[in-house]
Amino acid sequence: MLRVGLTGGIGSGKTTVSDRFEELGVTVIDADRIAHELTRAGQPALRAIAREFGDTILMPSGELDRERLRDIVFSEPTKRQSLERILHPQIRAEMARRIRDVNDPYCVLVIPLLAETGPHPLVDHVLAVDTPEHMRRLWLRSRSGLDDEQITTIFAAQASREQRLAIADDIIVNDEDIDALIGQVDALHQKYLGRS
Repeated sequence: MLRVGLTGGIGSGKTTVSDRFEELGVTVIDADRIAHELTRAGQPALRAIAREFGDTILMPSGELDRERLRDIVFSEPTKRQSLERILHPQIRAEMARRIRDVNDPYCVLVIPLLAETGPHPLVDHVLAVDTPEHMRRLWLRSRSGLDDEQITTIFAAQASREQRLAIADDIIVNDEDIDALIGQVDALHQKYLGRS
């Protein structure tokens, strides 16, 4: 089975791409979704994060205050590395477990930080979504309410466009409308079915 690693910077359109693959019947295993599952109230990973960062990253309900944690890890690189040390091994283990249950010609592994973390043992083929920075900024401001300074901080903590494109076997250019984006996904779907 071909394992396609889908990556791209924040606000590039990865979710739209992965949603389309799912609509086409492809199994999608998303690292961010797994991270959310691992950090629900009462989960061991959340307890480890609270030990590392303090109870101020928890809401009164016991849930993770994701916005507060985001502010901490993007303002201090060493804190981000601490969070990654806690979560990344657990995310990789869960992704590997889910891959074993897939019986399809190919699957898509959504790994936003693929360029940052280096070669990924679960990935055979890398697909990057490439979106102009001004479009990503516009989308992030409208979706998340982040200001330009916050967006710049997040961008600076992620791999550069050049680093992402350097590891890509295929590239989706997301600089037009949704139909153009979907068309590229559909074409890759046929390509991956043929290859696998």
